[in-house]
Amino acid sequence: MNAGAKELAAGFDLEKLAPEFYDDPYPTYRALRENEPVKRLPNGTVFLTRYDDLATAYKNTRSFSSDKKREFAPKYGETPLYEHHTTSLVFNDPPAHTRVRRLIMGALSPRAIAGMEGDLVALVDKLLDAIAAKGSCELIGDFASAIPVEVIGNLLDVPHDEREPLREWSLAILGALEPVVSTDAAARGNRAVTDFLAYLSTLVARRRQKPGNPDRDVLTRLIQGEDNGERLTEKELLHNCIFLLNAGHETTTNLIGNGLVALDRNPDQKRRLIDEPELIKTAVEEMLRYESSNQLGNRMTTEQVELGGVMLDAGTSVTLCIGAANRDPAHFPEPERFDIARTPNRHLAFATGVHQCAGMALARLEGAIAISRFLARFPDYAVSGRPVRGGRVRFRGFLSVPCAIG
Repeated sequence: MNAGAKELAAGFDLEKLAPEFYDDPYPTYRALRENEPVKRLPNGTVFLTRYDDLATAYKNTRSFSSDKKREFAPKYGETPLYEHHTTSLVFNDPPAHTRVRRLIMGALSPRAIAGMEGDLVALVDKLLDAIAAKGSCELIGDFASAIPVEVIGNLLDVPHDEREPLREWSLAILGALEPVVSTDAAARGNRAVTDFLAYLSTLVARRRQKPGNPDRDVLTRLIQGEDNGERLTEKELLHNCIFLLNAGHETTTNLIGNGLVALDRNPDQKRRLIDEPELIKTAVEEMLRYESSNQLGNRMTTEQVELGGVMLDAGTSVTLCIGAANRDPAHFPEPERFDIARTPNRHLAFATGVHQCAGMALARLEGAIAISRFLARFPDYAVSGRPVRGGRVRFRGFLSVPCAIG
């Protein structure tokens, strides 16, 4: 077993993954963490799998940069994808990151998120009513993916009859963030950015003419800026609206889908959550840890730096494997066990440091309401066919999950 793990770690190449990796990457992550936790890949990049190394990279923004201009220029060229990913909040360093994040966090205040709960409950119950009427469901299309699109659509106050393209645009743009991007995937991503920007330009123009309530309408809040006069440029505004939809869409879809499948595969934990519904908050944290929606992050070293006993030169591209760090036994006892009451549970699903997810409170609320109400309504639900994974390494979720509701 040990020799096999060493061989698995030695042969790991993020750009040449075996089909079975997408079904279950965790044996590979464990082999890397135990044998080559700071793994130099054939393309010259470095792949990190230990919790402490990820935490160091997240918190040391001086040595580990989030600015993606240098990394994305050869990957995308002068394209809409390049412009988008080098303008959005997540791929920038302070002070630009700090200024944009402050504006977005002002629009996602605890009070604003608390005010969303009633509408979110109503949305989830409406979806559950439709599933009950149908007598079965496809967990992703009928439920998990329908929730975040509506929530972010409400946040930006996108008219309901204009929301249909949002999910496909998001999937296409995020799909182009994979380690290897095909020509077709790049074309879909660029087309999605172009179409999304065109739509948002008209939406922003309408909102400037007729502002909404800035306490509930994030787009109006971002347009108006802060009381001190700080505002986003038009380019920053449009691209960070795309970022808000993308960041809040696929990851939350994955949280709900991964969580419900994990409960189905761990019937003792499912029964416990039914019997003790007050555990939903720790259950959501465990779902985030056990099957992290976003499995990979990236940084670029700005200077020579030592990490995990290995010296990295300036300009080294570093991949942070969140999925591996969240199963590091140094921080999580019995990390391969799904435990809805696990505490403490300081996972890295939302990163940490200055780049900790701006929307994590909203994601937690969506996950808790969606999963608890689904379970209460359909306690005997069961996955009724083979779930189809999304075929991605960065974002871990399902494309479809056939489900009987009992």
